[in-house]
Amino acid sequence: MSAPRTAVARPVIAVAGLGIESSTFSPARTEAPAFHPTRGADVLTRYPFLAPGTPLRGAADWRGALVGKALPGGTVTAAAFAALSDELIDRLDAIPHLDGLWYDIHGAMTVEGIDDAEALLLARIRETVGPDVIVSTSMDLHGNVSRELAHLSDLITCYRMAPHEDALDTKERAARNLADLLTTGAARPFKAWVPVPVLLAGEQTSTRIEPGKSVYAAVEEVAAADGVIDAAIWVGYAWADEPRNRAAVVVTGPSETAVAAGAERLARGFWEARRAFEFVAPTGSLDDCLDEALGSAARPYFISDTGDNPTAGGAGDVTWSLERVLARPEFRDPSGPTVIYASVPGPAAVEAAEKAGIGATVTVTAGAEVDDRHAGPLTMTGVVHAVRHGDRDAETEVVLRVGSVYVILTRLRKPYHHEHDFTDLALDPRGACLVIVKIGYLEPELFDMSVGWKMALTPGGVDQNLVRLGHRRIRRPMFPFDPEMAEPDLGARIIAPSDEPLRGADE
Repeated sequence: MSAPRTAVARPVIAVAGLGIESSTFSPARTEAPAFHPTRGADVLTRYPFLAPGTPLRGAADWRGALVGKALPGGTVTAAAFAALSDELIDRLDAIPHLDGLWYDIHGAMTVEGIDDAEALLLARIRETVGPDVIVSTSMDLHGNVSRELAHLSDLITCYRMAPHEDALDTKERAARNLADLLTTGAARPFKAWVPVPVLLAGEQTSTRIEPGKSVYAAVEEVAAADGVIDAAIWVGYAWADEPRNRAAVVVTGPSETAVAAGAERLARGFWEARRAFEFVAPTGSLDDCLDEALGSAARPYFISDTGDNPTAGGAGDVTWSLERVLARPEFRDPSGPTVIYASVPGPAAVEAAEKAGIGATVTVTAGAEVDDRHAGPLTMTGVVHAVRHGDRDAETEVVLRVGSVYVILTRLRKPYHHEHDFTDLALDPRGACLVIVKIGYLEPELFDMSVGWKMALTPGGVDQNLVRLGHRRIRRPMFPFDPEMAEPDLGARIIAPSDEPLRGADE
């Protein structure tokens, strides 16, 4: 065990990070403004547990550097990453003394020409702040943990729920663990890292159902063991093609024996469950899902248009599904079953509908400006039902009623996760026959609202059929790409709290 450190009564802790899920199978590119960066003192306003007067705020002198979080999308441009990273480094360099850094990231950011962008950025941060600064990294469980990222972090954790209902709890835990270590003078912890050669979609590994529910229940048990500070399982990000993309386990704590045993238990549990993971909802082709919805008495019936899910990295403007919905004879008449479709970006269509006004009949073309591989731009004639300005993601939204289908058009792509996303547009999702959302698993409000639900296996940059996407750079063998692969080495790779090299198998 490394020597105890000097306790710091009120340590200075910086907060910094860039986060996005980047699909390398989408033609989209992400630029710097998409990260909506906050700077300086404004960074702290992102975290309710760091509000003035809260115990954690009082435990340290928190300094915001730069934190930017983007809606999942395509690969980040090299210029965007350079600009944001350079500013982040400059802001950290301007803080005269640091005891700790909370590194708030996602873990699935792909940048043009760069592998493992988060580890590269953390290496630059380390060069700036020095080796003595303690780093606590918080992540999405759909992020990727390379050996380098684990090595550069002193503490590291991720969400334990999918959907991510514990996101703020996880961030608070990462910040508190850091403050506690600094104020008590505890030694840097041991880390046990285990790469697990499994790469599955989030929709197959939800913690709502088994085996994910039990696999993740074990995380809390390991984290509560003597000699352990924290424990985490990362599913990894399935829609990017880098060597780091796979599942991983990291357990941190003062006891080398305890963290190794805990990490190996979690890794073995995940590996042994690999064949039991199933989609969180029944699946089928789009036509099958539509037929089932129309034949069901369940209202509202939700269909997930999974292949172009913008919250997983899809471009959001694939028109393939909407084209088929509008072609269905059941929906051609305004008196047909009420359908809500969310959504398709179309800046020109939004501008034309906005100009025409509510109640006007317009013909507009939208979609496929970014991803036209599966269907082209879609021309629709309908009645303008609603116009809304000022959304953080969409900027401007328009609802166009085409037959009995209420099509949401946006200036910029937007995910639809909450009931107010619809009611703000004078739509009643609870009263609709069918709600079709570009999403994978339903977020909590929609899940609670749904009476029926099925996931349509549709094409796009986040196609749920991973094997057909064409991964070329992931480490092989990998399940499910190599279903009959040999048993992997799931022994713990120990990262000692010093400059010693990692002990155990390299990868």
